[in-house]
Amino acid sequence: MTAEVPLPHELASGKPAGRIRQKNQAAIIKAAEDEFALHGFKGTSMNSIAQAVGLPKANLHYYFNNKLGLYLAVLGNILDLWDNAFSNLSVDDDPATALAGYIRAKMEFSRRHPKASRIFAMEVISGGKHLSTFFDQDYQDWLRGRAAVFEAWIQAGKMDPVDPVHLIFLLWGSTQHYADFASQICRFTGRTRLTKEDFAAASDNLVTIILKGCGLTPPPR
Repeated sequence: MTAEVPLPHELASGKPAGRIRQKNQAAIIKAAEDEFALHGFKGTSMNSIAQAVGLPKANLHYYFNNKLGLYLAVLGNILDLWDNAFSNLSVDDDPATALAGYIRAKMEFSRRHPKASRIFAMEVISGGKHLSTFFDQDYQDWLRGRAAVFEAWIQAGKMDPVDPVHLIFLLWGSTQHYADFASQICRFTGRTRLTKEDFAAASDNLVTIILKGCGLTPPPR
């Protein structure tokens, strides 16, 4: 599901976006994902996105002022989809159930949105200058809040002592690998593409490896 980015006049009025606008914006972001994943930020033009989505270029500028604004919307949508699965983590949760659920949710994102994951990876590899818009103090506070949950589980004896921040990096990197490096995995395994069953098997293995590394017993699938 694509996150909605309201227009300035809608932000001012507080009125919800119309269904046609929501549909068009979702289609634009989806087409932009395809183009940015294939050509990168520099190699993509608003005209190519307009052609891909089947809208006049002028209509595209109604929703997004320029290419950078659309690119930032794509990055923001990726982060929202990723972080929503992690935002409700609570010290009252069972660590094994919560971590297994998060791993499976992130793997499902990699299966359903591989191009979005690759756009994010390319942005990071190229220096991540456009991510400064998102990785502000609020995001850092959010990340520390996730780490604090792990620390509380550790202090309560619910899981082995591990560095919470490095655990988060491991969770991110291992689950995104199956989208970002799918071609490498296919080459080594002799597959033409990764199927739903491949992702399910990979999820099972990641759950087992990561949870046991934290001293947890993987819950039934």
